[in-house]
Amino acid sequence: MYESYLTGLIVGGGLIIAIGAQNAYVLSQAIRREYHWWAAGLCMVADITLFTLGMFGISAALMAMPQALEILRWLGVAFLGWLSVQAFLQAGGGRASLKTTETAGRSLKGVLFTTLAVTLLNPQVYLDTLLLIPAVGAQQENTTGFVAGASSASIIWFGLLAWGGSTLAPVLSRPLVWRIIDGAIAVMMATIAIQLAVNGNF
Repeated sequence: MYESYLTGLIVGGGLIIAIGAQNAYVLSQAIRREYHWWAAGLCMVADITLFTLGMFGISAALMAMPQALEILRWLGVAFLGWLSVQAFLQAGGGRASLKTTETAGRSLKGVLFTTLAVTLLNPQVYLDTLLLIPAVGAQQENTTGFVAGASSASIIWFGLLAWGGSTLAPVLSRPLVWRIIDGAIAVMMATIAIQLAVNGNF
């Protein structure tokens, strides 16, 4: 079981880290301290749910509906484009110094909705969690251990993003730093949206 767990941890971790838009959003929320643990927790739950569903054969249903991935693809392009425009406007207009002791800006509902959108409007998430993960997991001696390893990777990674971002928040509280952060997020979101539109995945 240990070997299967370790394989799941490595494979799952590599796939999760590669999903740029989700990571960028959780990190930005952590630096702002806007319900960042909620966002990270929701990403963990989504990953664990998809890993488990994939191992139970939901991947076959997904393969039978390729048009669903295409719809998600263009919804993802539109949503990421919107996030990019928002970040560009914030970078250009500037913002007040980061308030590290209070939650401001978006509501909890808004943060959870955006987290779900960034997570579920990425076709690559389904290809990874419902196809690739089950393909590798089916070759393991202990599939339960493999899923547990992949799930642990999600918990560890998003926990580190939430903790690391919030810990660095006081250092990143100056308006000039936030212009740079918003600008970097805008470029990243725009790049991912273009890549999704052209290549079909992040």
